[in-house]
Amino acid sequence: MDEITYTLASYRVCSPEETWKKIEPILNDIGVTRIARIDGLDRVGIPVYSAIRPTAKEGAISVYSGKGATDIQARVSAAMEAIERYSAEQDEKTNVKTTQNPKNPIDVNELILPPNIKPNVDLWVEGYDIINDEFVEVPANAVFHPYEGRRLFRSNTNGLASGNTRDEAIFHGMLEVIERDAWSIAELSRRTYRGVNIEDAKNPLIHELMEKFRKAKINVILKDLTSEVGIPTIAAISDDDVLRDPALLCMGVGCHIHPEIAVLRALTEVAQSRATQIHGAREDAVRGDIVRKVSYERMKRIHKRWFEYKEEISISDIPNNAKLNLKKDMKFVKKRLVESGFERVIVVDLNKVGVDVVRVIIPKMEVYCIDRDRISPWARERIRNMVDKR
Repeated sequence: MDEITYTLASYRVCSPEETWKKIEPILNDIGVTRIARIDGLDRVGIPVYSAIRPTAKEGAISVYSGKGATDIQARVSAAMEAIERYSAEQDEKTNVKTTQNPKNPIDVNELILPPNIKPNVDLWVEGYDIINDEFVEVPANAVFHPYEGRRLFRSNTNGLASGNTRDEAIFHGMLEVIERDAWSIAELSRRTYRGVNIEDAKNPLIHELMEKFRKAKINVILKDLTSEVGIPTIAAISDDDVLRDPALLCMGVGCHIHPEIAVLRALTEVAQSRATQIHGAREDAVRGDIVRKVSYERMKRIHKRWFEYKEEISISDIPNNAKLNLKKDMKFVKKRLVESGFERVIVVDLNKVGVDVVRVIIPKMEVYCIDRDRISPWARERIRNMVDKR
């Protein structure tokens, strides 16, 4: 199943309705007790779902959110996040090869360690490098979440992805790592100068979502954050000047080889971010409590660069390299990574319940947007090279 057959609201080998039929029976097995739509608390009307799994491992969140341009897509998204999180927890059902004596370990420093951390690894996990076609060991800390062993850094879910097939999971895991890298470079460089105009977008859902924001009197600005890797990365920034709540100055980011899918992901993610802040049930949804100590006006001034742009690009002028075939799409992404100096894409299979879940690790890619303690020594040169090419 390599052919992409569903491209309206996402980019998958089958429809979300088909995916739901496969995964619904699994939810009870992994401890999901409730899955419900939560965006009714907001006024936008873009579907956002919440899945609750009280048995989540200590140190992990137990409430997961799902986004989508359609109701079924958002429901599937929340369910898949629950499956991903369950699969990333290390327990007796985990089926990976571990060792304390690796034969072909990666250079731990390429995972970008926080300052003053010694690169001592207590446990390694065998993964597979799909660029160099070889087995390679990575620290367990980079695979499992939460991680209970000796930590190199705070564990996270970057590159954790599920799919209807293994290739689909890998493809979306790669895109997430590239997205976080591009977002990090934009943050570090303050390179948020280019807006995105979606007037000539062909996907009708883009216009429907934007109209929902407009009717709700929520301003949304789209920004092009694409890095030198060249995979379209779009940010959607929302400004609610009706409620004037600083916690609702939200951002969503999407990355995809099809720029319109990247836009859809960004728009649905900003809707998810709003609903999550309003709902307030997730254990990691503490941002609202913190930012509400700052006034709306001051918070908007602090993040001024996100609400302004010096130039604009039309969505139709952003290259669309989608081939509607996963193997061809993955080949293109791998080629762009290698050309940009990223020599490895490591995949660890985490399938525990019959759903393909993987952790994708791309050494040297930035993670600053999710972990402010980690900035690579080569980020400055990348930023300088990108500026020189303008």
